[in-house]
Amino acid sequence: MIKLGVIYGGISTEKEVSEMSAKSVLENLNKEKYEIHEIFINQYGKWFEVKDNKKEEIYNLIWYLKELDAVFPVLHGKYGEDGTIQGMLEMLQVPYVGCGVLASSVGMDKVYTKMIFEKAGIPQAPYIYIRKQNDVYKIINDNFEEEELKFKTITSKLKFPVFVKPSNSGSSVGVKKATNVDELKKAIENAGQYDNKILVEQGIDGKEVECAVLDENEIIASTVGEIMPAEEFYSFDAKYNIPESKTIIPANIDEKQIEEIRKLAIKAFKAIDGKGLSRVDFFVEKDTNKIYINEINTMPGFTKISMYPKLFENVGIQYSYLLDKLIENALNV
Repeated sequence: MIKLGVIYGGISTEKEVSEMSAKSVLENLNKEKYEIHEIFINQYGKWFEVKDNKKEEIYNLIWYLKELDAVFPVLHGKYGEDGTIQGMLEMLQVPYVGCGVLASSVGMDKVYTKMIFEKAGIPQAPYIYIRKQNDVYKIINDNFEEEELKFKTITSKLKFPVFVKPSNSGSSVGVKKATNVDELKKAIENAGQYDNKILVEQGIDGKEVECAVLDENEIIASTVGEIMPAEEFYSFDAKYNIPESKTIIPANIDEKQIEEIRKLAIKAFKAIDGKGLSRVDFFVEKDTNKIYINEINTMPGFTKISMYPKLFENVGIQYSYLLDKLIENALNV
């Protein structure tokens, strides 16, 4: 049997999402194929082995992890999806599911994925990069020079509405929509509570769609799903707490657009040097039908309502097969 560690929890703002994802993963793993070691990280960074719903702290963590054949880090957000735990597992030479250190770190950082997608020629919304240093906000221009934060500079380049996002935060945590300068100021201050790097992005009026990518013998893309958020945009609450949010699979767009999105999803995955899996999010603009990439998620949600497994299920790839394939890929690296 394969000794598999499933790690969840963590100290990021997405701890609860990680716990929901891990519950689904644990329920769908083949118990005859894997000797499952359930590992929980609490909000203070302490590691525990979970047996029969009881937690026992792991004191010799290095020895414990090195005894495993592979690890499935079902972790979202900082310290789980950003290359940090991947780097630790690389140093310990423990195989793990998902993207490597580079892809995880740049995939988590919205500012730097923007730069990579720009280089790859993938269409995206215009944006401005802001950095917070000692509670002072500065615009970082294309030459990486600091400029005084002037709202005129932002409004001359971007039109309202805009979206303000912490650069290193997932599940829409800390994201705000701004329709005027006052809201923009408050949204930047709010994002600054989560990260010192902030992205101000042109709002796109259109459909929100998502495509799943799996690194099989070759990189394959699922069909495309459409998000129907219960709120004004797909916020954290709309994703996980409001049942009225819906998904349509396949998306209500034409076949040509679906194929273009699938190709762009694979291109984005390759551009960040992806491995294992990712979910790539796009907008389809209402008036023009133009496709814009939004972001890439290197460890997408695995809850029972998550798009990643649902998108592949729609094309005949079942949840349990996905898990087997991802673990097999980790072991064969």
